[in-house]
Amino acid sequence: MTGAETLAAALDPRPSFQGPLGGQRPKRAALLAADPWLVLAVAGLLGIGLVMVFNVSYFLAERDLGDPFAFFRKHLVSVALGITLAAVAARVSSDAYRRLAYPALLASLAALVLVLVPGIGVVRGGAQRWVGFGSFSFQPSEMAKVALVLYLAASLDHKRERLGDLRRGLLPHCLVVGALALLLLAEPDFGSAALTLLVLAFMLFVAGASIHHLALLASAALPVLAYGIFVEPYRMMRLLAFMNWAEDPLGMGFQLKQSLIAFGSGGVVGAGLGASQQKMFFLPAAHTDFIFSVVGEELGLLGALVVLGLFAVLAWRGLRIAAAHPDRFGSLLAFGVTVLLVVQGLLNVAVVLGCLPTKGLVLPLISYGGSAMLLTLAQVGILLALARETG
Repeated sequence: MTGAETLAAALDPRPSFQGPLGGQRPKRAALLAADPWLVLAVAGLLGIGLVMVFNVSYFLAERDLGDPFAFFRKHLVSVALGITLAAVAARVSSDAYRRLAYPALLASLAALVLVLVPGIGVVRGGAQRWVGFGSFSFQPSEMAKVALVLYLAASLDHKRERLGDLRRGLLPHCLVVGALALLLLAEPDFGSAALTLLVLAFMLFVAGASIHHLALLASAALPVLAYGIFVEPYRMMRLLAFMNWAEDPLGMGFQLKQSLIAFGSGGVVGAGLGASQQKMFFLPAAHTDFIFSVVGEELGLLGALVVLGLFAVLAWRGLRIAAAHPDRFGSLLAFGVTVLLVVQGLLNVAVVLGCLPTKGLVLPLISYGGSAMLLTLAQVGILLALARETG
């Protein structure tokens, strides 16, 4: 049995509630009761994030906004709203999520088009990734990632008998994800575009797609990705800086160098909470993309391993929910959400450690960022909803 067949076997449909119990949710209503380990892991990551965002951003907020608590206050609001959203999402049945899949995908595609419209899309740091409404702004790419997983779970479940057919079973999914990735690249957001392709590959593999077909699709996608890198000079410069960062330590290699200095300064036990030197305007984006570097400097290797351990617990519980869910759609949805959360976390860690070029992906549940926090906690709510349905 191949790896794909083994994983697909774990996602085979199982008996669901019939008769008078049909469509009902299990009686366990408390958030913690759905999956205590998952809730505690998420709470641990949120707690670390709250401490580190305040720790890293207070002097930056004082300099730029005249209020040392400005970023922390916004982060606290995002976490509170995200927890509320998670509680709501945890009360929704998998059938409702199935019905939501295609409307969510269409809404996300429309929002990604809207963000490119002058006057509506907001430009920050050279990228047009936000839709602005007065003082409020939202990042549609975060919503698009969740919508992608919903769509893939619903479509792969619906087309389970045709997944061996390259033209009718696989290509439609590739075209949809390709369109979404192109809109993300237009912002530009290469990191999110690459993440969507990884999610597609993982979900096709688990759903039972032929490994030969997946290899064929990968070989076709590689030249396109290479073109996307070489066609934009700044992406090529990032790639060159990643390969030879020491040759330009004050230019394109500056961010990676400062990140590595942070980890080196932290050692095994860290310099102590609040004692980071690199966060003092040396390390760009220290409260967002590179917050894990400050964790490594202040809390050391042990602190970094605690963060990775909490993500490992999240992965364990998410995959367990996927394997135990009685419905194939629910299984695929749990797997996709888990992959989306954990792979993004691993990509962020790989970037700050110099294992991958800079991509602009935040560390889920820890980094500062309103849209990312809201949608990340919504995904946690989806996992809790599916955990209840495992009985």
